[in-house]
Amino acid sequence: MKKSSFAALILGTVSGVLFALGMCMVLLPEWNAFTPGIVLGCVGLVLALITVLVWRKMEHKAPIKITGKTVLTILVSVIGALALGVGMCFTMVWNNMVLGIVIGLVGIVVLLALIPLVKGLKAE
Repeated sequence: MKKSSFAALILGTVSGVLFALGMCMVLLPEWNAFTPGIVLGCVGLVLALITVLVWRKMEHKAPIKITGKTVLTILVSVIGALALGVGMCFTMVWNNMVLGIVIGLVGIVVLLALIPLVKGLKAE
């Protein structure tokens, strides 16, 4: 295993655990830790961004260029993930099964649209 892959593995795991723990702290009212959960979740997100930067630096890759396609890809990703999450909330939390399934399916379709957006369509 290359050093860059090992560093990304460790940093990615730590950031994922911090983010997940922060979200649990926010979403479980029994824990009574809303504000510390937000802080811990944000620390996890920042560490995830640092992980990407460190890995790209160790792999001698060029910095990520912010283009219109990059912004569109990020926007579509966020919208798809939010729609899928809202659909799950409608189904599991708010007991609205039909609307939750419809919104969740819309989120899945939006996320599937990322494949041709990122990879492109090629005629063979």
